[in-house]
Amino acid sequence: MNVVNERCCGLASHKKTVVACLLTSRAPGQPQKEVRTCSTMTAELEALRAWLQAADCTHVAMESTGVSWPPVWNILEGHCALLLVNAQQVKAGPGRQTDVKDSEWLAELLRHGLLTSSFVPDRAQRELRELTRSRASLSHERSAEVNRLQKTWEGGNLKLAAVASDVLGRSAREMLTALVAGTTDPAVLAELARGHLRKKLPQLEPALTAQFGAQQRFLVARQLAHLDALDELIAEVSAEIERRTAADAAAIAQLDTIPG
Repeated sequence: MNVVNERCCGLASHKKTVVACLLTSRAPGQPQKEVRTCSTMTAELEALRAWLQAADCTHVAMESTGVSWPPVWNILEGHCALLLVNAQQVKAGPGRQTDVKDSEWLAELLRHGLLTSSFVPDRAQRELRELTRSRASLSHERSAEVNRLQKTWEGGNLKLAAVASDVLGRSAREMLTALVAGTTDPAVLAELARGHLRKKLPQLEPALTAQFGAQQRFLVARQLAHLDALDELIAEVSAEIERRTAADAAAIAQLDTIPG
């Protein structure tokens, strides 16, 4: 079988350890094999990189299982050609029962050019994706907290959502803040309505006639505080995303014009 990569390495990475199998060709068909195990601590990963560089290793392959590969990838990136391989692609290797055998099998396949790498974006894109995922997670958490807030005030017979379309708009927020502070008079609460909501004063008073006790006040106060904190975090992450994509603002604006 043809040798495509004469100096290559297969890595079996896990949470605490990385097993590396380095293959180097001494003569046609007779590769020299060296296996090393290191921890996933940064210093040892840097030592692994130095070892591979000293051996003039040109290609390194690892499986895309779990979350153990990114730290190794980050250390090796830019120093050799990296391949991230789907585990399904190499699972059929004979006798693959240990980390050593895993790394040996990966190295052997890599040596003969039999591996196809998954797409891995560059570091800047990976970091941007992490930021957008973080924002999506925070937004999901905010939606869940809004649902819990509505459930809490519904438990106190408050029917604000039946009248106000924006349950966290300025008017609704001031009413909730007043309720938490101890104001229970529906007429006084209704007078806090602003804008188009003032047209619904006759509907607001009965909706604000509630059994809003200490339990509801305690929970709503903390739910509102949590929402404020989430809004601040979302704004901070969004600002960082905008800062990092500023150079591509024109391209992004053009993409936004595409329907769908």
